[in-house]
Amino acid sequence: MASSRPSGNLFQMPEPLPAAEVLTPLVESPPLRVERILSSGQTTSPGQWYDQTEAEWVVLLQGEALLTYGDDARLSMKAGDYVLIPPHTRHRVDYTSQDPPCIWLAVHFEAPTPP
Repeated sequence: MASSRPSGNLFQMPEPLPAAEVLTPLVESPPLRVERILSSGQTTSPGQWYDQTEAEWVVLLQGEALLTYGDDARLSMKAGDYVLIPPHTRHRVDYTSQDPPCIWLAVHFEAPTPP
């Protein structure tokens, strides 16, 4: 009997790899969103910053990457590393490896408002 539950493999990659970053929604149930991000050398455009209203917990499952924050702090990431990016924390991606490509799992959610 076939399952009606969504399933897949986070490590499966399209061939050939597309020139653009690939975002694949896995779960969308507000206020929670889970997505797989596949990067192979793509970075945030010069002068652009992410400033999200939601918190983002992200784990790098494969590859290497470099995040830069608005205060110039940098975070080098390798497979298995994860980070919680609070809402309105300016950040950008300044490096993603091509071989192997980066596979990210990102969880976006509403963070509690401090009292």
